[in-house]
Amino acid sequence: MPIDPAIAIGAEVSKVAFSWTPSDVLLYHLAVGAGAQATDERELRYTYEADLQVLPTFATVAANLRTFEPPALSFPGVEIDLAKVLHGKQEVVTHRPIPVVGDAVARTRIAEVFDKGKAAVLIQETTVADAQGSPLWTSRSTIFARGEGGFGGERGPSDKVELPSREPDAVIDTPTLPQQALLYRLCGDRNPLHADPAFAKAAGFDRPILHGLCTYGIVAKAVTDRFLDGETARVGSFGAQFAGVVYPGEPLRIRVWQDGDRLLVTTTAPDRDEAPVLSNSVLTSR
Repeated sequence: MPIDPAIAIGAEVSKVAFSWTPSDVLLYHLAVGAGAQATDERELRYTYEADLQVLPTFATVAANLRTFEPPALSFPGVEIDLAKVLHGKQEVVTHRPIPVVGDAVARTRIAEVFDKGKAAVLIQETTVADAQGSPLWTSRSTIFARGEGGFGGERGPSDKVELPSREPDAVIDTPTLPQQALLYRLCGDRNPLHADPAFAKAAGFDRPILHGLCTYGIVAKAVTDRFLDGETARVGSFGAQFAGVVYPGEPLRIRVWQDGDRLLVTTTAPDRDEAPVLSNSVLTSR
């Protein structure tokens, strides 16, 4: 079925009521690498309920912690084979600090549909409000559907982030755990690509790969810790483009340039000749 942007854009995809607890937040933080310095006071704000805060990237899993089946890409005006889909970019904008416990409603719609020729690009926008209707966060997921372009739609704007022509203000080397993907899949994404060696090999990888959204959370935490003193309430937004895979257990190298209230970020895998992992990444502070 060809994509019909006139029908798709603005169409509501889902409306989901959900809740979370401090245990859910603690699990997420551990899954993105918190707790390595178990007795550090700043680290305990991620891993101990006495003074718990919430990393804004928790927004990417909060509504799906107990949903283990992959979502279908069958919407008004859109019918796409999941085998053709790549998660291209993720952005979370927080309207206020995420509480450690809550009830909320998430509404997801198709915000944009772009035609890149050989691929279609769909942008899903999810707005989340608490039980009283007060906004909590907005997230935008960019989905590339290979072979689904050519329907005559707009090409869309470039989202390339121009980096300063100087050395970065910080270079952060951050480890990942060999079991990182096994931990992160407990947050809802049970795709066997992240756990089953035979499945990963059939998909063209040497071994299971780390979830892109896990890398996204690890990088957000590392930058928040270095530049915002680990105060998650100071994060206004974080957006990143997925540029390559990460294998659990390999380190990440995060380069950061300060640009006013923006932190411009690139992430590579230094053990693989600085292979790109995340690009066009920007974290904004309040």
